[in-house]
Amino acid sequence: MSALTDSFRIAWIDMCFIRRNIATVLITCLVTPLLYLAAFGYGLGDGITMDGYDYISFMIPGVVALTTLTACVSSVATKVMLQRTYYQSFDELFLCSMSPSAIVLGKAYAGMARGLISCALLYAMGLLLTPDLHLTPSAVVLIVASCLTYGLLGVASGLLANSHLTLNLFNSLVVLPMTFLCGTVFSLDSLPGAIQDAILILPLTHSTECLRSAMLGTGVPWVSLAAMLIYMAAFYSLSVHLLTRSRR
Repeated sequence: MSALTDSFRIAWIDMCFIRRNIATVLITCLVTPLLYLAAFGYGLGDGITMDGYDYISFMIPGVVALTTLTACVSSVATKVMLQRTYYQSFDELFLCSMSPSAIVLGKAYAGMARGLISCALLYAMGLLLTPDLHLTPSAVVLIVASCLTYGLLGVASGLLANSHLTLNLFNSLVVLPMTFLCGTVFSLDSLPGAIQDAILILPLTHSTECLRSAMLGTGVPWVSLAAMLIYMAAFYSLSVHLLTRSRR
């Protein structure tokens, strides 16, 4: 309980920053998903059906899943990298007897907050645009879990990176491929089997599947849910390990 309490204390300064700059945060988080909706949903997908649903109904859960990734990872990774390498503020946290678990969770909460705000707006927009989407408790829980997962991924990447160049390399090799390959705007059934198997390794594929099933009311994909939880635990463990090692 002490680590959990300390994590909220660590997150407080980032939450205050988000509150003071809420307009800028919303613009930076929502520009990409709104462009996806406009370009793919209405520009290319008008009149198309996908997996038995009109394309906009199929696409919105994917865009929400994509937003949990883009809104959480980049902001957290950049801030963690800067605070660790340039400002040495992590040393101050250690001097305050903050545990690595509390620091990791506290930094992940900032990205999680950005993701939740953006996803809430996109979810509300989707409910207005199409009757196929449903507001369900499972969808809300899965959005929270997805945001936390990618917030932890952002912490891990920020701890691994030593410069903006390294972060750009991470975005190019990890984030960008997931953006286009994980079934957010198209069905994976149209891809060859070997490529589908490779894409199933990526965490965003399972986040998209879980959120799409929950928002469309088609049941719980237990395999994808289990994969999400495994990724969450893996990113958390990696972040704690990297932070603990940096103290030595």
